[in-house]
Amino acid sequence: MTMTIKNTLAGLVLATSLIVITPSSAYAHHAFGAEFDPNRPLILRGPVIKVEWVNPHAWIHLEHETEDGVKENWMVEGGTPNTLLRRGINRKSLQPGTYIVVDGYQSKDRSQRANGRNITYADGTTLFMGSSGTGAPRDGADASEQ
Repeated sequence: MTMTIKNTLAGLVLATSLIVITPSSAYAHHAFGAEFDPNRPLILRGPVIKVEWVNPHAWIHLEHETEDGVKENWMVEGGTPNTLLRRGINRKSLQPGTYIVVDGYQSKDRSQRANGRNITYADGTTLFMGSSGTGAPRDGADASEQ
């Protein structure tokens, strides 16, 4: 065997090994039902704190004030950044301080994390921010006040 063929085979073996040993969690994606509860609809209102434009889901952080006046920081999962852009949600439309209303579903572990369905701006514009085909409820289930 020539040196070139040996180098090519060695490179192929190395590349294959790296793919096989790379942790699968780096590529993992989940269905809605794995983390969120379709029986726990909620509505969150408040200013955006920050937005994480990351794959596989963007995360909107907002400050929600409960009926008791307690301020809570919530993380709301949306679709992919590309999906949100196609629906009209972008970096300029979600600047820190932007007041929004999010309806969605709370996490199964009851932490301050939710999967967002719709986002409504102060001017009344409503945009779908959820992921499609993930098992999330499709109907406009009545969200209860959180």
